[in-house]
Amino acid sequence: MKSFEYAAPNSLKEAASLLAETWGETEILAGGTDLVTSLKQHITTPKRVVSLKNISEIKGIKADGKGVRIGAMTTLADLASNTDINSNFPALVTAAKNIGSPQIINAGTVGGDLCQRPRCWYFRNGYGSVAMEENAALVRGGENRYHAIFGNDGPAVFVSASSLGPALVALDATLTAVGSNGRKREIAAREFFRTPKSATERETALKPNEILTEINLPLTPDRVIAALQKGGVLA
Repeated sequence: MKSFEYAAPNSLKEAASLLAETWGETEILAGGTDLVTSLKQHITTPKRVVSLKNISEIKGIKADGKGVRIGAMTTLADLASNTDINSNFPALVTAAKNIGSPQIINAGTVGGDLCQRPRCWYFRNGYGSVAMEENAALVRGGENRYHAIFGNDGPAVFVSASSLGPALVALDATLTAVGSNGRKREIAAREFFRTPKSATERETALKPNEILTEINLPLTPDRVIAALQKGGVLA
């Protein structure tokens, strides 16, 4: 693992101010279930890691008559056991429980699941998000069983690694991000996940100096959505 500066700020404003303007310069640490592995394998080599563990304002679940707000640092275990989530959004409970072992579910966070890096074998072996070598795309003619079939018009053809993502899109969720300038930005879940066109882009609509802070779900009467996990992919 390459040495890096570690910061554990106590406020969202301070955390955002520590982020860089370019991807890869800094990384955000939530539960650590994905990032720590990426650091050990040199998939990412940031100069600074910013931990969100001390920021209470982006933890927890709150409900009112209009919807439910989920803090990005809420653990998957807390999401799956929450009464309001179980009553109104059972698909999220199913998705959260199927993410991994009890250890992963207790450590992993909602925001971490949404922002985790691709599970593409080429990406995980150091070929980058677009998996190119000598100007040739490796995935289409190589190991591609768990990649996208339709809808990707560039060299990156992996599917999102998020288990919560499909359910949040179906539930018309809205995600909130806060930048280093303190401004909030609302992003529809259906627009959050993206396919990078180059190695300098990432798989979400977040900017390098933004932090995902919360997910808002509207209450829609008589809507029932279920989740099915098959072959490691949530449908």
